[in-house]
Amino acid sequence: MTTAGNSSKSERAYAWIRSRISGHTFGPGYRLVLGSLAEELDMSVVPVREAIRRLEAEGLVTFERNVGARVTLVDESEYAHTMETLGLVEGAATALSAPLLDERMLDAAEAVNERMIRMLDHLDAHAFTELNRQFHSLLFEPCPNPHLLDLVHRGWARLSGIRDSTFAYVPGRARHSVEEHTQILALIRAGADPLEIELAARNHRLRTRDAFLDALHTRSQTASGDQS
Repeated sequence: MTTAGNSSKSERAYAWIRSRISGHTFGPGYRLVLGSLAEELDMSVVPVREAIRRLEAEGLVTFERNVGARVTLVDESEYAHTMETLGLVEGAATALSAPLLDERMLDAAEAVNERMIRMLDHLDAHAFTELNRQFHSLLFEPCPNPHLLDLVHRGWARLSGIRDSTFAYVPGRARHSVEEHTQILALIRAGADPLEIELAARNHRLRTRDAFLDALHTRSQTASGDQS
């Protein structure tokens, strides 16, 4: 039976390991050695093992036979397909939501974006990602089509399982992202054509996809060059 002490230690180990994955200290393919992690955290391997099992359930860690636990490798095609699909459904949901967004809601979204802007010089990728989710949720949640909204929620859930934070991998994308947020808000406030709003929201998502994949390819080529 798990004691309260073990539960607390497991939670601490989970938060510590997860923060290093999201911050890219532990990159894709990084081997998570129970003994070493437990020693660094000054605890037994039991709570560390529980934390890693929890991360495995979230898709951030995978177990390989005869190897053990590793940070999940990014499946490029899965990421690209998820981002493309999310761009389509979220763009449509945002366009349908636009007429329902009053000044209070738009001001709330703008306030979130302002918080993101203030973080740019000292980027906390995980916190930035959470604010990014809040910003977009404020714009698409009023969508009157429940089936479309469900697809958006599924897309975000699938994306978080593939990669917790694109901004940890491509920090330069953060500045462009908040600029595009400002443009989307301006379109909604101006009562722009729904198709224009949909395309702005969709292209915003696709630019993030392209920036991530470009960075992934660059790092892969650099790593190959270092090994040659």
